[in-house]
Amino acid sequence: MELESTIMELLVQAGTARSHALSALQQARKGDFIAAESAMSASKQAVSEAHKMQTELIGMDEGSGKLPVTLITVHAQDHLMNAMVIQDLATDIIALYRRLPTTGEQHA
Repeated sequence: MELESTIMELLVQAGTARSHALSALQQARKGDFIAAESAMSASKQAVSEAHKMQTELIGMDEGSGKLPVTLITVHAQDHLMNAMVIQDLATDIIALYRRLPTTGEQHA
């Protein structure tokens, strides 16, 4: 049961990280960079937690195929990878939003 719990928690943390990173982009689009930074910080924390679980799974496997590769395991890994890519892109896009003039206009 420990394996299934770890995989599900990895999936949850990766999804949380993705959601926070996308929220950060929405906040930056509105010009609220404090909220964007807060959301990115939460995203990074969730990825950190997910990475700990991923490391735990790798340790359980010991590089020798001891753990079964199931669809949910692959799905969780996919979510983590996507969350990390979205974080990287969000960081760059937020930096670009910061460069836009702040004339009170809303940028879509």
